[in-house]
Amino acid sequence: MVVVGAGMVAHRFLESLLTRTDADLDVTLIGEEGRHPYDRVGLTGFFGGRGDDELTLDPVHIDTDPRVRFLPGDPVRRIDRAERQVVTQSGEVVGYDRLVLATGSYAARLAVDGFSLPGCFVYRTLGDVAGLQAFVETRSRELGRPLTGHVIGGGLLGLEAAGALQQLGVEATVVQSSDRLMSAQLDLPAGTALARLIEARGIRVRTGALTTLLTPDRSGSVAALEFRDGSHAAADVVVFTVGVRPRDELARSAGLTCDPRGGVVIDERCDTDDPAVMAIGEVASFGGMAVGLVAPGYAMAEVAATRILGGEATFDGYDLSTKLKLTGVDVASFGDAFAETPGALDVVYADPAAGVYKKLVLSDDAKTLLGGILVGDASAYGSLRPLLGTALGADPAAFLLPEGGVELPGGDLPDEAIVCSCSAVTAGRIRHAVHEEGCTDAGGVKACTKAGATCGSCVVAVGKIVGRELGKMGKTVSHALCEHFDLSRRQLFDAVRVSGLTTFSAVIERFGRGRGCDVCKPALASILAVLTGTHVLDGENATLQDTNDHVMANMQKDGTYSVVPRMPGGEVTPDGLITIGEIARDFALYTKITGGQRVDMFGARLEQLPDIWRRLVDAGFESGHAYGKSLRTVKSCVGSTWCRYGVLDSVGMAVRLELRYRGLRAPHKLKLGVSGCARECAEARSKDVGVIATEKGWNMYVGGNGGYSPRHAELLAEGLDDDGLITAIDRYFMYYIRTADRLQRTAPWIQELEGGLDELRAVIFDDSLGICADLDAAMAGHVEGYEDEWAATLADPEKLRRFESFVNAPTTPDPSLAYVAERGQVRPATEDERRSEAVLIASTTLAVRR
Repeated sequence: MVVVGAGMVAHRFLESLLTRTDADLDVTLIGEEGRHPYDRVGLTGFFGGRGDDELTLDPVHIDTDPRVRFLPGDPVRRIDRAERQVVTQSGEVVGYDRLVLATGSYAARLAVDGFSLPGCFVYRTLGDVAGLQAFVETRSRELGRPLTGHVIGGGLLGLEAAGALQQLGVEATVVQSSDRLMSAQLDLPAGTALARLIEARGIRVRTGALTTLLTPDRSGSVAALEFRDGSHAAADVVVFTVGVRPRDELARSAGLTCDPRGGVVIDERCDTDDPAVMAIGEVASFGGMAVGLVAPGYAMAEVAATRILGGEATFDGYDLSTKLKLTGVDVASFGDAFAETPGALDVVYADPAAGVYKKLVLSDDAKTLLGGILVGDASAYGSLRPLLGTALGADPAAFLLPEGGVELPGGDLPDEAIVCSCSAVTAGRIRHAVHEEGCTDAGGVKACTKAGATCGSCVVAVGKIVGRELGKMGKTVSHALCEHFDLSRRQLFDAVRVSGLTTFSAVIERFGRGRGCDVCKPALASILAVLTGTHVLDGENATLQDTNDHVMANMQKDGTYSVVPRMPGGEVTPDGLITIGEIARDFALYTKITGGQRVDMFGARLEQLPDIWRRLVDAGFESGHAYGKSLRTVKSCVGSTWCRYGVLDSVGMAVRLELRYRGLRAPHKLKLGVSGCARECAEARSKDVGVIATEKGWNMYVGGNGGYSPRHAELLAEGLDDDGLITAIDRYFMYYIRTADRLQRTAPWIQELEGGLDELRAVIFDDSLGICADLDAAMAGHVEGYEDEWAATLADPEKLRRFESFVNAPTTPDPSLAYVAERGQVRPATEDERRSEAVLIASTTLAVRR
């Protein structure tokens, strides 16, 4: 078998095929790009820090399955159907019994002069976005100012591209030839509402504008656009997102039947008119349509794999449901969004002031859901999408009105309802995974069925189905912290706060059972640290800590530890840098500048930590808390202090925030960023709290992070003054600390928060729960009671005993560990080493209990 094309659909086809059979297959995968298949749906994440590795799809079958041979970077140039062979660019000839075309599509070209000028890009591959980023960075340095950019095409991809330009510091404008954005998915009122949301993000929108010419400057790079009405607009960079066209040139040259509008014609079994050739994904034309979405391609891949393995399956047509992935803009469209079904009825809710527009399309009897559009609030998408073609089961207003208007229905979805449109996973398949495959949560279902593995918008719906099925089976859906506590972390936090208990033994005696475990002990340690403000190594609570907290340093893979002094906002004096350099030299530590704008020193032995920290504390440094579930760093640009584009003092604010929240323990680590202008050099929108300066004040973004599922922060408030910003962050952090689950980062916490971002605003700014005074007091108590953990440790002989390697030889290193210099940073020999030989008295390290 030969698979031509190594994109997402080809990857899904191989994964489905190889995991379902142990048959002796011989598969050759041939890709044009010189890399493994990657997540093109998440391509915009490249500008948020997702590199090649993070975007690459799991290559395990491609790399390790002996049945697969992968030829990257050597595209097929010819198909010989008579000989059943393909010929690659390098001249390699590969024979086949079955050929699967998964060549995808390419970015359409606009028929205007100047399309190929330097500074003009399409938005299709990793190479495209990498080239775009490199050009913007170079060109902005050359011109010494922020660039002006235009995106031609206001569809899904165009809006994502505009968001990417904005992340790069480009002043972006979206140019759309029709009268509204996303005209293929949204009606005019929805498109108008979306335009308001996009403009609120600082991205200009120009509709009804047809580009006719691109003109260069003296250097030859693009400089301006001309429109059909004769108007002009300056442009330093232009991104074209005017659609895609099927990559069907191989099929056409091989004589396969192709649609006049593009695409290899297939039937419902994904067969072409050659019985030995199948086509799947964006290159395939079914029913006169070739669609540039991944979900139909995945469905075709499953059909093709099933049929090759001897099963029966058919492709039933395209699901054109879409959900916008642009940060801070909620848009979804599904089903018959334009009410083209005869007799269809519209039910509409619009709030122009809030930028919300929602429409449900129902059958003529107002019972069956046919489609819908959600702009400004797409929270109901996960509930509505699976109900397409079935009875809505409730007053439509329940899905349209703001929360609290009408109660949502709680009935079960029919088995045939599609819950995950990306992978075509039905509610029945999820139930089977729970009942027959032992899945007990959304993560288990994802592993079994791929539901939620692509865009993730269905994860909440999957979790609800799992919970209901477990309940039917008589199994309790537990939110218990662990086997020793039936309470959730949130319940336990409240229980400890109200009871006033201050030790783990007292808490477990009253609210739990047993002796505790590695789950509840660190969780209780964090809760007690917040509520009591005591040192992490005080009393019996010292025994609760994770390995890193136990010695207030991060253990590395070779058994040594890292030392990270705090540098608020990345600010450090020359004397401080000299001290760090001297310490690193004297203790032979490997040094590295981190992404959080401070210096990490690696390779310290346990018994060396007090000596290192004594010198750092004497020089004015304190613990950077790189080891705890607490505030890590507040990253900043140089802001108005130095930068000619800076609007406000981002460094001063970053220092203020870091000094205020240092040592604050939380369910997970916390990171902040402060940018002095919209160029966003501090990458604030990838942080748990991001602060961006504007001419009207500080904009506050929340819920972003760089964890396993990176997510951009969302705008919570704008135009805040310094004190207003501090108050808002105080309340946000304290509310998160009190209500989040164990090891839950801020992004999923906000997603699961009842009422979402609107509820969070109400709690923080409107005091809807009547707890703001309590939250303020709690943060004030933290700030007042803060002490540097390492300075306090150095002053306490009992705490220092924890840093002795052996009770009989406190400064002797563990003889079982080998320490290796890193990247040429070789430690010079000490005087003792130059005059003596190493002596090992005993090769066994004993653990002696007192």
